[in-house]
Amino acid sequence: MSYQKIVPHLWFDDEAVEAANFYAGLFPGSVVHYTNVLEGTPSGGAEQVDFEIMGYQFMAISAGPGVTKNPSISFMVLFTREERKAFEKIWETLAGEGKVLMPFGKYDFSDLYGWLEDGYGVSWQFYMADEEPGSRVIPTMMFINANLGKAGEAMKFYMDIFRDAGMEDIHYYPGNDGPDSGQHVMHGQARLENLSFAFMDSAEDHAFDFSEGVSLIVKCDDQDEIDYYWNRLSHVPEAEVCGWLKDKYGVSWQIIPKVMDEMVENGSREQLQRVTEAFLKMKKFDVAELEAAYRN
Repeated sequence: MSYQKIVPHLWFDDEAVEAANFYAGLFPGSVVHYTNVLEGTPSGGAEQVDFEIMGYQFMAISAGPGVTKNPSISFMVLFTREERKAFEKIWETLAGEGKVLMPFGKYDFSDLYGWLEDGYGVSWQFYMADEEPGSRVIPTMMFINANLGKAGEAMKFYMDIFRDAGMEDIHYYPGNDGPDSGQHVMHGQARLENLSFAFMDSAEDHAFDFSEGVSLIVKCDDQDEIDYYWNRLSHVPEAEVCGWLKDKYGVSWQIIPKVMDEMVENGSREQLQRVTEAFLKMKKFDVAELEAAYRN
């Protein structure tokens, strides 16, 4: 499995493994890597799963009904003209149990595009690319309500924090059609840690906003990296818990040591329980304490 610095994390009630297996069986080039259970969390035994969709790494957890996913962070899936029929079937499968937000069809910006929320509450944008895409999955942040008009600002904010970063593309609304002004970003794309992320403003009425339902994990090499990202991103002190934080836009991040991948994947039940007991007492993760708990 290749290394991915920033990994989307999906919160489910109790369907994380079921959803991961469903996606792995639906999207080409997708696979579930491993599952495990973290005992003794506030939700009881929280089942985690590590999986890939078209080569893009995700993590998910079954942690109870307290959190709801919504379209504020969606996942744009790029496909080619040669793959059109296959992705039409994928769209139909997801839409069958879900909710269509923008119908699958021709738009000014794409010959074939659609946006839906599937039966598990995960939002997908399907976009037919004119050429072979470099990245097949692109997390997309929508800036709405109090964040309206901040998509461009957020792109610069994140590019200043993350390494291997840079602007890839930006387009603004025409300003003469609908509620969005010419200063609002219709579609922006930036590279963060050598991964593509998309950003957009929307002046439409939305009864949701960024939530813990979709968060972004940053896998850190050591304590210095954890300290760096924590200090640059954390903006809401009361949201700091178990490696989680919220930035100034309300986006949830998890700042975790990369070594936890090995602990979770290879550790015994007793080792995982000790590590879980240790991190439940933390706000920002302490790598030395986690490693000591793992070794007992």
